Amino acid sequence: MIQFNDVYKRYPNQYEALSGLSFELDKGEMAFLTGHSGAGKSTLLKLIALIERSSHGQVIVNNQNLGRLPKWKIPYYRRKIGLVFQDHNLLHDRTVFDNVALPLIIAGENHREIGRRVRAALDKVGLLSKERTHPIALSGGEQQRVGIARAVVNRPPVLLADEPTGNLDPTLSQEIMALFTQFNQVGVTVFIASHDQELINRLPYRRITLNHGRLAVQ
Repeated sequence: MIQFNDVYKRYPNQYEALSGLSFELDKGEMAFLTGHSGAGKSTLLKLIALIERSSHGQVIVNNQNLGRLPKWKIPYYRRKIGLVFQDHNLLHDRTVFDNVALPLIIAGENHREIGRRVRAALDKVGLLSKERTHPIALSGGEQQRVGIARAVVNRPPVLLADEPTGNLDPTLSQEIMALFTQFNQVGVTVFIASHDQELINRLPYRRITLNHGRLAVQ
């Protein structure tokens, strides 16, 4: 499902964020991406989401070589990738419903289908009763759940999360991880970047660890 073959990422200032990465994630696998601050975790996820491209090597997702994907196809590719961020990136002038609906509107879904899918996603994360609420009125944990609902409303086969519990207390962090586990149990490939070792240690999933842009010896 996700394959890195000798991948490097260098920036114009010659800073090398990733160096010679090679690993695979199987279809339907859930795994953690760990490492110190600045290890390259966010950069790696950006390569999978095609927010950035590698400088060398191959990034392959669902048998598709991302280095060969033309720019005009990138928006269509991203519809198959769910993204969850630490800071939620919600639109505070729109309701919870409208925030979750945004990917479907962009994809051109009809009004009835949008309503059905948005409410199903909100129900999955336990926020169906808050669909007309604005994000500013929600707690941090609830805002993160809205972000997750928005990420999965398109039913993507791959879900990426960048420090999704970084701003949450331990109890809320466990609840968010339980949601990711539920999505994984229905076949979604889930890849989570996190530095929360205590939380990761309680969960039975593989870890891919970075150390200054390289794979650490496990």
